[in-house]
Amino acid sequence: MTPFTTLTARAAPLDMDNVDTDQIIPKQFLKTTERAGLAKGLFYDLRFDAEGRAKPGFVLDDPCYAKAGVLIAGDNFGCGSSREHAPWALQDFGIRCVIAPSFADIFRNNALQNGLLPVVLPRKTCEALMAEALGGNHLFTVDLERQVVTSPSGAAFTFEIDAPAKQKLLAGLDAIGETLTKADAIDAFEAAQSQSQPWMTPA
Repeated sequence: MTPFTTLTARAAPLDMDNVDTDQIIPKQFLKTTERAGLAKGLFYDLRFDAEGRAKPGFVLDDPCYAKAGVLIAGDNFGCGSSREHAPWALQDFGIRCVIAPSFADIFRNNALQNGLLPVVLPRKTCEALMAEALGGNHLFTVDLERQVVTSPSGAAFTFEIDAPAKQKLLAGLDAIGETLTKADAIDAFEAAQSQSQPWMTPA
């Protein structure tokens, strides 16, 4: 997993509350376990009609936001069913951070486990950041180490994050990677157990 330290990128404003995981990545794109290629399904029903024709006006289809690395959204982002494909699709598009007034707990946990940073800021702050993001030609900076978002105007906003989650993101560790950092201790435990309880050791 790629470490998240400091991100400087354009931000796309998605002024919608209660964006659920089925809107982020509809069910027909969940048949794969591959992360690459999921960008084509990101917000599919908001971007395309039933015949697959592009709908006009969706923010991520605006050339100004083609390389957006930050998404600024409304309350309760990522609500609905649990699907790890949601953060995968956002990342495959190039988004590494979502800023919103609140997140659904399952989405937030899935995001953190997959290297996508969810940043909670007050609604008024999010609205102000969306206003600054209009036009797409301005850069936002998200500094995880300092826990600060800096807008194009230079305004800085601090955010909270759980300390263990922060350290895993900075180190680029998912749950498996974190476990592997303790491989020597696990091997030592298994060796000691095989000596003291040989009947527990597989033949």
